[in-house]
Amino acid sequence: MRVLNDANQQSGASRNGKAAASRDQRGTAAEGFDYLIVGAGFAGSVMAERLAAQYGQRVLIVDRRPHIGGNAYDEHNSDGVLIHRYGPHIFHTNAQRVVDYLSRFTEWRPYRHRVLASVDGMLVPMPINLTTLNLLYSLNLSPEQAEAFLAARAEPVSEIRTSEDVVVNKVGRELYEKFFRCYTRKQWGIDPSDLDRSVTARVPIRTTTEDSYFNDVFQCMPREGYTRMFEKMLSHPNIEVKLGTDYKEVRKRVNFGKLIYTGPIDEYFDHCLGKLPYRSLIFRHETLDQEFFQSVAVVNYPSESVRHTRITEYKHLTGQQHRKTSITYEYPNDEGDPYYPIPRPANAALFKRYQALAEFHPEVTFAGRLGSYRYYNMDQVVAQALSTVERIAEKEGMNQVA
Repeated sequence: MRVLNDANQQSGASRNGKAAASRDQRGTAAEGFDYLIVGAGFAGSVMAERLAAQYGQRVLIVDRRPHIGGNAYDEHNSDGVLIHRYGPHIFHTNAQRVVDYLSRFTEWRPYRHRVLASVDGMLVPMPINLTTLNLLYSLNLSPEQAEAFLAARAEPVSEIRTSEDVVVNKVGRELYEKFFRCYTRKQWGIDPSDLDRSVTARVPIRTTTEDSYFNDVFQCMPREGYTRMFEKMLSHPNIEVKLGTDYKEVRKRVNFGKLIYTGPIDEYFDHCLGKLPYRSLIFRHETLDQEFFQSVAVVNYPSESVRHTRITEYKHLTGQQHRKTSITYEYPNDEGDPYYPIPRPANAALFKRYQALAEFHPEVTFAGRLGSYRYYNMDQVVAQALSTVERIAEKEGMNQVA
């Protein structure tokens, strides 16, 4: 892997760096690539690695950010604390194939994600569980009693269509208001009654003391961090990486066969059918001169009385030993980098129109969360990328390298 920042877009580049970039532009134009991949996050990086290592293809992967790893990028801040620049990324999956693949590039640190929510002046487990109910209502319920407690408060919904329907149907309106409504409105900028049911269906409700946020069999963190994992993934000699680079400029000056695009599909088509709505995030990072700030990695703030949705403390995720700690406040926003496709029927309909348009461009493969306009977890993106490369190889009649 050769990694270069585009000298034309990186301020303060050294004279040697500019010369290297100039030589690179001339060289790649002459040599050519089998694939140009746009985006160095999970989707683009996995596809680049498989095409290069499994099928011997020459790959150029570009990203307009100055780093690999997409939103999963992590780094040591100025105090030496390992943080996730774009908010917490916790790896969990039931897909052994995904674990086996990523394990080629990282060792793992066991980690069970636990979240607390600030509700009624207390910090209680989230998702709602037996402990949550006992703390909130000053009770001493058994699991069987907790099940009856929730059943008595549930408001059955005949046809579950929205995120509000999902929660009210399970636990009733009071707990919905305490934990879900305001948090969801802050996160998505939309009331849960107007959001697809998939948003809150992801969060379980428990009547035991189990307090892990996820139910997946495999829950671990890359032992050396995500960025190191991506570095190893992209280290194949058939892969070249250009950072701080707009692919529209690159495609004019390099020779390549096929294009794989993991950015927003509507952006590829210059928003000709209208913009697909995304939710963005603003992060406020702080380093504190103390060993820990909170007892778990993430504390949610579902109340409208505070603007942030959650606070993350990274040392719980990474296991790093450091006398200081770093935390991040998250503020959802309409403007900025696209993070979450907003799941509403009108948005799904617009995406289908872009999908239909993409069928007239068989030379381009769209993939990833943004290319698919789907709220994928990291493991789902990896699984999609592996399957997409297999379909490409079959279609193009590629042979696996020895």
